[in-house]
Amino acid sequence: MNRNELRNVFKGVVGVTITPYDEDYEVDYGKMYDLTQWWVENGMVRGKAMLKVASVMGEFPQLRDDEWPPLIRTVVQAAKGKIDVIAGSHYKDTKRTIEDSLRAQDLGAVALQIAPPAFNDPNQDDILRFYSDLSDAIEIGVMIYNTPWQRYGAINADTLHKMADFEHIVAIKWASHDECPPKEIPSLSKKFNMIENGNDRVGFHKAGGDGFLDKSSIAYPPHELKMWELLESKQYDTAQSLWDSIDAPIQALAQKAGKVSGGQARFKKMLMNAMGHEVGEQRLPTLPASESEMNELKSLLSSLGWPVPS
Repeated sequence: MNRNELRNVFKGVVGVTITPYDEDYEVDYGKMYDLTQWWVENGMVRGKAMLKVASVMGEFPQLRDDEWPPLIRTVVQAAKGKIDVIAGSHYKDTKRTIEDSLRAQDLGAVALQIAPPAFNDPNQDDILRFYSDLSDAIEIGVMIYNTPWQRYGAINADTLHKMADFEHIVAIKWASHDECPPKEIPSLSKKFNMIENGNDRVGFHKAGGDGFLDKSSIAYPPHELKMWELLESKQYDTAQSLWDSIDAPIQALAQKAGKVSGGQARFKKMLMNAMGHEVGEQRLPTLPASESEMNELKSLLSSLGWPVPS
């Protein structure tokens, strides 16, 4: 695909998948296959959504080197071409990132999410060379994961603008910081597909956003698919009301859960389990959800009208 075709991949709800485990914290590939089919059957299809597999939320940093490739292959096979699959690789040097990317490409992923090699302490020129070399080595699209919370993970707006000529660097997972403020979104959106990674879906879409990272779609697709439909039809007041009434209370509970134990996937797995998907817990040292936490979450979701299994 050319650059314009690759940009079209990054549109709509980005379903950020968890990695399901059995009771021994081993990857349950059969469950991942079944979940992928369920996501597609429930409306997560090309044009409305995409699936991001083995990202940080999918515990990529904690997965063994031999675990994430079959995870991607499983999702690609189960999707049967009905939804695009994005693979993740983070914080590695150029050589290893290219190796991961080519492997994901061969497995059928049509795009990648790639963070800067923050632990290599790169400056902005290093980051530019990193993405340039990556673009030259692959044939699928890349969403840049700007990570300013990492000491060397922040990508400046000027650096991002310089990547517009990189054929396979086509989307930005947005995060603002002093050298890349929100005022840059409209101009960057002319060159890249912009994916929101925060809590201002209406404002981001108005500024030129093309999609958003999900909070809950993989647990209950109808809610965020409706959000995307409202944004695309510019029913912004209704979309904001939907966020305020549904997403805001869920996110408040997510913050509460985060104080009990850390872990990117902990609360999302709580959501999945509350909705009956039985995906296990995040690997240690993250604590499993307690019975009281799960009861509180199920009570909240039920009060919001979600079909929580009894």
